Amino acid sequence: MSSVMYERMRENPKFRELVAKRGRFAWTLAAIVLTMFYGFVMVVAFAPESLGQPIAEGSRWTVGLVAELFMFIFFWVLTAVYVRKANTEFDALSQEIVRDAWKENK
Repeated sequence: MSSVMYERMRENPKFRELVAKRGRFAWTLAAIVLTMFYGFVMVVAFAPESLGQPIAEGSRWTVGLVAELFMFIFFWVLTAVYVRKANTEFDALSQEIVRDAWKENK
């Protein structure tokens, strides 16, 4: 592709929409992950005894273990959500932008 075509893509309002949507979505997911991760680290640092409590009387599972397993699974789910959105909405918008640039090129 030529630099003229790239410039057409960048000038397309759909391109600005794609960049804004993708950025907003990525920053939202990043904020969720960082808040959960550093929140857990802060609990480990300032209230470790709360994480060592069993989840039920006589249980070998602790609050910390269950919280960490939840976070591990939740982060995988967030990754799947991002991949799904990228493969559907973001890719469709990208294809429209490229298609529009090709039409203008002819």
